Amino acid sequence: MSEQATLPSMTDRLPQPKLVLWAISIVAVALSLFQMYGAGIEPLGLFYQRSIHLAFVMFLAFLMFPIFGSNKKRGFLGWVIDLAFLAGAFTTGFYLTFFLDEIINRAGFWSETDLIIGVIATVTVLEASRRAVGLGMTVIGIVAIIYALSGPRGALPWVGEWLPGILAHRGNDVDRLVGQLYLGQEGIYGLPMGVAATYIFMFVLFGAFLEVTGAGKFFIDMAYAATGKKPGGPAKAAVLASAGMGSISGSAIANVVTTGAFTIPLMKKLGYRPAQAGGVEAAASTGGQITPPLMGAGAFLISEYTQVPYLDIVLVSIFPAILYLGTVYLFVHIVALKQGMRGMPVEELPDWKEVLKEGWQFILPLGILIYLLVLNISPMRVGFWAILSVMAVAALRYALWFFFVAPQQGEKPSHEKLIAAIRKGIAITIAALELGAKNAVAVSMACAVAGIIVGVVGVTGLGLKFSSMMIAFSGGNIVLALVLVLIASLILGMGLPVTASYIVLIVLVGPALSNEFGIPLLIAHLVVFWYSQDSNVTPPIALAGFAGAAIANASPMETSIQAWKFAKGLYLIPAFMVFNPEIIEGGSIQIVLWTGFTAILCLVAFAAALEGYLFAPMDVLSRIIIVPATIGVFYPDIRAEIAGTIVLLAVLAFNWWQGKKNTPTPAAAAS
Repeated sequence: MSEQATLPSMTDRLPQPKLVLWAISIVAVALSLFQMYGAGIEPLGLFYQRSIHLAFVMFLAFLMFPIFGSNKKRGFLGWVIDLAFLAGAFTTGFYLTFFLDEIINRAGFWSETDLIIGVIATVTVLEASRRAVGLGMTVIGIVAIIYALSGPRGALPWVGEWLPGILAHRGNDVDRLVGQLYLGQEGIYGLPMGVAATYIFMFVLFGAFLEVTGAGKFFIDMAYAATGKKPGGPAKAAVLASAGMGSISGSAIANVVTTGAFTIPLMKKLGYRPAQAGGVEAAASTGGQITPPLMGAGAFLISEYTQVPYLDIVLVSIFPAILYLGTVYLFVHIVALKQGMRGMPVEELPDWKEVLKEGWQFILPLGILIYLLVLNISPMRVGFWAILSVMAVAALRYALWFFFVAPQQGEKPSHEKLIAAIRKGIAITIAALELGAKNAVAVSMACAVAGIIVGVVGVTGLGLKFSSMMIAFSGGNIVLALVLVLIASLILGMGLPVTASYIVLIVLVGPALSNEFGIPLLIAHLVVFWYSQDSNVTPPIALAGFAGAAIANASPMETSIQAWKFAKGLYLIPAFMVFNPEIIEGGSIQIVLWTGFTAILCLVAFAAALEGYLFAPMDVLSRIIIVPATIGVFYPDIRAEIAGTIVLLAVLAFNWWQGKKNTPTPAAAAS
């Protein structure tokens, strides 16, 4: 789930001194153990959990990312600055934890020390975010603070003179703002940090345990075994493997570099252009963040904001995720047919029975996770037991081999081998604890700065003003409002990771979507969450596309354009949710089935129109007709929906007939 706003080249990084690497490992393992303790043994109070978590995370950020960049040595000056920030991270977390009762007792009447520590905390959070997430997030946080301090009665009254009428506000002094950001429940330690410090971290850690035990290879091999023989097999395997990996990691970029290392070279070998191969992988990997059960950090945040149980979020997201991944799969299939590709030779593919035999243990923890969620257990506690289940099945697997399989194969169990296996298990556990903490740094820092933005929105009333502007610009037109949300998400996505982009957007536009345009609350959150993914695949800043281009050795911009094309479901499916809420909220079985059918039909037709091919090459007139017919299906009027569906079926049937007519008979093919 680690989401970086930049993609630093690993080859440009200078190796850290051994002492620093040891410190990183110790802090990371300590953070993971602290989280495990709070999740499964002794739950902590709100501020205790969040402040200690953030202190650990900032400590890690300052150790992992030097002040002047990872490609330069720290030097004496760098160490002085970093030690000051490390002290700031420790002090701010310790102060709030140790003096929490006194702080609560004087709520609203803060001491001078409270305010000084609050300023240090705010500066420390912004700097840690700059290093772990990127400059864009920090700049937005600074701009938000300046905005909150502006106005006639604020600490920066002259800035208020530059603000347009609707954005003007009375302003805040430093004391009030620091109290809101550091000592209140709507600032740094607000809801985003609360979710990051509980649910998100545990599932990041769960993903790390699966990763170090080999789950990634299992999902990739299963995908190849299922699709390798079909036309465009490696590309289809990329879609399935990315869905599997995405349900673990929840990060599009992590999915690209993990599965893409295997799938992209094979796609190129099969006949896909380098940019196409990178684009397919980027689009498929983006689907990982909307694929249950983990869905990146989004499902937990949506659950907290809407007060809808996490399991319900997962259940209603299954069909939309299938629609998205199915659309990418269809694009891949069409491209393979157009270019006359064939599948991979059987001898080069893994046997699914052997793959399942070797990796069955990776399915059990996911099953346990879903079972515990069905029992309505807290997601944080579910994450705890899911992690223990990974460790248990790994130990069980080895025990079965050691005591039963190995003797049958002529290997004699020995005390030395058992000790070596235990040591290896401990090493893997420590590696997973360390990896999980490292992967959580970027998300937690993004949530901390998002808390600053949420706090500013609350103290200035910016959310209501932004909603008013949105209504004014859209003229009350819901389609135009959705386009404005999409544009805003794209602009925010240029500098923010997906999680932060979602939080900022939902705080600003959520009230308008729900209250003014009548979109159900859960659907409004899902729409914003889906649109927040577009920074992964939409030029000019397409982070997953750039990662795919690096592996494919292709042009970043051309790869991003291909990813944008393959990821069209990311734009159409949220709109379909808005105009056909039955797809999320349910209803009679007939309506749900009809809605699902029309959604699939629209996406198939739209993909065919974009590629100009389905069963056969598609003529220009058919491609043009599909566009208004698709709009008709989306339109919330049953007559338009039926008319659009009939037109789409007719166009696709005509294309099927063309393909059938042009297919040579066996006798003709033989001659």
